[in-house]
Amino acid sequence: MSYNSAVQEARPVVRKFLARPQPEGVGAIVRRSIGRFELKYFDPFLALDEFSVSAPGGFPDHPHRGFETVTYMLQGAVTHEDFKGHKGTIKEGDLQWMTAGRGIVHSEMPAAQGTQRGLQLWINLCSRNKMVEPRYQEMMSKDIAEAAKDGVKVRVIAGEAMGITSPVYTRTPTMFLDFTLKPGAHLQQPVPASWNAFVYVLDGEGTFSHSRSSPVTAHNLLLLGSGDGLEAWNKSSKPLRFVLVGGEPLGEPVVQFGPFVMNTQEEIDQTIEDFENCTNGFESARHWRSASIRGLDY
Repeated sequence: MSYNSAVQEARPVVRKFLARPQPEGVGAIVRRSIGRFELKYFDPFLALDEFSVSAPGGFPDHPHRGFETVTYMLQGAVTHEDFKGHKGTIKEGDLQWMTAGRGIVHSEMPAAQGTQRGLQLWINLCSRNKMVEPRYQEMMSKDIAEAAKDGVKVRVIAGEAMGITSPVYTRTPTMFLDFTLKPGAHLQQPVPASWNAFVYVLDGEGTFSHSRSSPVTAHNLLLLGSGDGLEAWNKSSKPLRFVLVGGEPLGEPVVQFGPFVMNTQEEIDQTIEDFENCTNGFESARHWRSASIRGLDY
């Protein structure tokens, strides 16, 4: 079985990382692949976490400025609440694409029994977009476009695959594709040649870039080199699931202080001052506490 989309030069795997569990937030566990000490930044991507969290743990009130966070749920549900009054719950298969821009303070907390699992990707914004007004794009699982052919299924979170295009607007041009390959399936997926791209394996075992490459298992990140697309095979007896993510490099300086990402140290200093003084985008933070925090106040 083969789905071919005219990849002339398959991108090679140039680096591979196993994302190991580490504590984050309050009682949460993340497998961080981008944003760790060996791979601080993969332009335009700042972080990729596969998170697992159960109540009463979670990610209580915290700020962001200067980039976007993309949360894609794999299991369970998470409730998001911010200081502007935006609140919602995303469940398995749902997507939240949040442009933090000039400033957001929010919480992300478990909304179901058991373990909540998902992916969170941080995408940098270019200098002219870092101080835009915050924006949300949210899609329920049933509204995410899917296509299937020759044993390959894709959910198009952002970008285009198999002739279908996501309606999600990406300020930093980005593709985010969730592929499932049945045993024996073969995939060719174009990726713009000038973009950086990576694969993160969620389930199963796959062969990437070259048919004789060693198989790669879950929780591994593969950085892809130059070429015009990805080639992948499922030679195992079980389904293979992975995400393919690509983005146009910004080529700008990156200065990061935790949840703040700007271009210069002066901008970071100003951001810290803005946050501490509840000014210049953080005004609503002065008196706001999420429901999860208010529930802990006695």
